[in-house]
Amino acid sequence: MSTRYAALLRGINVGGHRKVPMAELRSVIAELGHRDVVTHLQSGNAAFTVEDAEGEAVRRALEAAIERRFGFAVDCVVRNADYLRAVVAGCPFPADALEAKQLHVTYFSGPVAPERFDGIDPAAFAPEEFRIGDRALYLYAPEGLGRSKLADALARPTVTRGLVATTRNWNTVTKLVELTSP
Repeated sequence: MSTRYAALLRGINVGGHRKVPMAELRSVIAELGHRDVVTHLQSGNAAFTVEDAEGEAVRRALEAAIERRFGFAVDCVVRNADYLRAVVAGCPFPADALEAKQLHVTYFSGPVAPERFDGIDPAAFAPEEFRIGDRALYLYAPEGLGRSKLADALARPTVTRGLVATTRNWNTVTKLVELTSP
């Protein structure tokens, strides 16, 4: 049985560091035996079809292949099409009424316990807001991610310790759904 996945690479092609050209990323993924490989933007988003493998095995193989090809480790979050659609459907904010730069999703490598956020006082960051989903966090940042003080607080080690976390704006979130749809 084939499954459509998206891989979200963390921390590549930022400021000229950890360069992973998308054509080479597509090649790496295809060499793993996956098909229908497409990439989106230069920030490390890929969609592809996998035969008979679950997401965690796909992630481990992809991270190892990237390190072999490029000489440095890259953390990846791999999610299937159903999960990506559920993230969009479960958005607690009025996505249709917001600009894409105002709404972001942080994808985590595993479940995120609510107590990780106990040290964050939501009122101190208003009008910015966040909501916890299933291995995802929704962030409303009306001035954009680059100006968000709440985004900085949410990236603290007390929140992310032991997890891979990578954030995408709403345009990319919905594009990943499109790229993984049959």
